[in-house]
Amino acid sequence: MAKTVAILNQKGGVGKTTTAVNLIAAIGAHGKRVLLVDIDSQGNSTSGFGIDKRSLKYSSYDMIINKIPAKDIIITTKFKGVDVLPSNIDLAGAELELVDADKRETKLKNALLPLYNDYDFIFLDCPPSLGLITLNALTAADTLLVPIQAEYYALEGLSQLMSTVRQVKRLYNPLLDLEGVVLTMYDGRLNITQQVVAEVKRFFPKKVYASVIPRNVRLAEAPSFGLPIMYYDKNSKGSLAYESLAVEFLKQNRKR
Repeated sequence: MAKTVAILNQKGGVGKTTTAVNLIAAIGAHGKRVLLVDIDSQGNSTSGFGIDKRSLKYSSYDMIINKIPAKDIIITTKFKGVDVLPSNIDLAGAELELVDADKRETKLKNALLPLYNDYDFIFLDCPPSLGLITLNALTAADTLLVPIQAEYYALEGLSQLMSTVRQVKRLYNPLLDLEGVVLTMYDGRLNITQQVVAEVKRFFPKKVYASVIPRNVRLAEAPSFGLPIMYYDKNSKGSLAYESLAVEFLKQNRKR
């Protein structure tokens, strides 16, 4: 049965989608069956796997709002072990449509239920906000993975995120746990980086991955080619960092 992991930070520009695409690709390359569920209306992780989000017949919007079965939306990619349930701009209107919906917080969870035996891991690439789509993700997820940039404003907004997580645990999903925190945009030469790392480890004791994601030009280039970094430049620092993170993640989840 699949483990469902929400990748979330409501602060934009922290490497959330970069982490979703490249961690998933690396885990798939290790022989695991992985599904990416893109629930960000920007659809960047959909594009990151080379899928044209403008030509989709159905998207995650149709699954959540129109009750189209998830299996009719999933796209099998050319990358080992990876399927994608894509997103596009249609999802931008879903927040308003969910406001008056019955059991609005469980729409995503119920839609994904038929898929749990088909995958080892289901990753949810969440929008950079704490709205109803993110509430759905936290209700559906077993764990939460938080990318944090190793820069000055790293912890800004995290107290709000963790407050939301506590509310979701109390009201909707008591088993929700923190999978881990991954440091992105890392530059070990800077004093501020070391200060941020220390602060993040204090904020999330024993939950920070040893693998860190550096600033890397090749990482920035890969999405424009519709390729995860390991398929774009396998020997780049970015690729090696996400491979290390995948190994660390799988070691923590070795029973799956």
